[in-house]
Amino acid sequence: MKDIIKKWFILSLGIYIASALVTGFSADTATAIIVASALLGIMNVFIKPVLLLITLPINLLTLGLFTFIINAVLLYFVSWIVKGLIIDSFLTALVASIIISIISVTVEWLFG
Repeated sequence: MKDIIKKWFILSLGIYIASALVTGFSADTATAIIVASALLGIMNVFIKPVLLLITLPINLLTLGLFTFIINAVLLYFVSWIVKGLIIDSFLTALVASIIISIISVTVEWLFG
């Protein structure tokens, strides 16, 4: 349970920082960030593995870079569901998902 809360906090932090850095990506309220990070975490557990399996050949050809596209699609989908999370374009979602991934990996590495 503690691990789930930690990952939820890290995703929330990533979404918050990405919304501050990326033009066209914004979160209106803290509630939007919390709900979006929870939903994104659930999608990462249940939907992302299926998408990775389906796109395995293209992911191998791009040496794993297609994973960023999958992350952007999931983030874009979350923005459709969560009203306070606004993404202007798919390119914005891609940049935001890369920043969220970098923050998540860095915080996990630093604080384990």
